[in-house]
Amino acid sequence: MMNAFQQTAALCAAVELDLFSIIARGEASAAGIAGVAQADARGVAILADFLVIHGLLTKAEGRYGLSPEAAMFLDRRSPACMADTAQWFGYLTERGDFNRLADAVRHGGAENIVPDPAVWVRFARSMAPMMRMPAAFVAEHLAGVVGAGGPGVHKVLDIAGGHGLYGIAVAQRYPNAEITLVDAEPVAAVAQENATAAGVAGRYRTLPGSALPGTEGEVDFGTGYRLILITGFMHHFSPDVVEGLLAKARAALADDGQVIGLDFVPNPDRVSPPTPASFSLTMLGETAHGQAYTFAEYQAMFANAGFPKLERRDLPGLPMTALIAPR
Repeated sequence: MMNAFQQTAALCAAVELDLFSIIARGEASAAGIAGVAQADARGVAILADFLVIHGLLTKAEGRYGLSPEAAMFLDRRSPACMADTAQWFGYLTERGDFNRLADAVRHGGAENIVPDPAVWVRFARSMAPMMRMPAAFVAEHLAGVVGAGGPGVHKVLDIAGGHGLYGIAVAQRYPNAEITLVDAEPVAAVAQENATAAGVAGRYRTLPGSALPGTEGEVDFGTGYRLILITGFMHHFSPDVVEGLLAKARAALADDGQVIGLDFVPNPDRVSPPTPASFSLTMLGETAHGQAYTFAEYQAMFANAGFPKLERRDLPGLPMTALIAPR
């Protein structure tokens, strides 16, 4: 654990040097890789050896290759490439939030500072490669729940959608869905770019501003939404803030509408499964009041916001849980 930061640093450095793509294009020696990357051969060899130790590269007779995982997720020619996601985690390391974790423990959270929107633009651009496949999977897996396949146009609201990929995946899955994304204006512009690239710009619009009740720049959602998406957002806030957001969302739903949340939901013991349970530490280090909430806690928040029923849907292969609440 004391040295785990070195793995993050090594991965970020390799992505910055484009080392994985260079190897995928046929450069196999440290000297050859260094020549293309405009780096020192000794430095490349040490970095590459470290990545061999940790399973991202292979090495035989002084020549390097990609592991299957690196070929799939770190070669920029791969449609599943998520190399740019490392930029976000590298940025978090630079920002040093977790260097102040003891202070967050003392105070019960980090300083309550609303980040510059430029931070969330970086997040939207960096995380999009990682979220593209999960978003498509969620849209397909929840097809029967979403129920947007009937006649007529169905309005969909994507709250704080960032990169917008979950709403975009719904638009791709349902030709009669019209998506509205709410997020800060610079972030919403990234989502609009992604919608254009996905071919759904004609059914996609943005509503720049804050989704949270009582905050500066708060926007009116409007009404009549068949589906409201709240993905990876509720964990940032205290229960009372989440309840206010949910009540506002409920007021924006059509009579047959529903909210689908997507979030990390640990078991009642709060130590399992590992990924959802560990996410509370991420929120402790980065937010004033956020954490990963259990399903029982979400049931209480949704009920307090006026939702009589909450269903959970665990998604095979994903660490996040869908929370489905009809109006």
